Amino acid sequence: MEFSQLVLQARKIQKITQEQLARELGVSFSTVNRWEKGRANPNNLAKRAFFQFCKDNDIDIDEGSL
Repeated sequence: MEFSQLVLQARKIQKITQEQLARELGVSFSTVNRWEKGRANPNNLAKRAFFQFCKDNDIDIDEGSL
């Protein structure tokens, strides 16, 4: 699964906006928007923050699928 799909899936499960997810991860809204549209990929630090967010919120995302 593409990272863009994981971001969208996590947001839909949590019922949060891109802006809310951005705040949770400490990145800008535009960064989350670019990830979700597949126009950019996160750096390793941001990727770890995203997967930690998923883990903390019991969102079942398979890191190995990337």
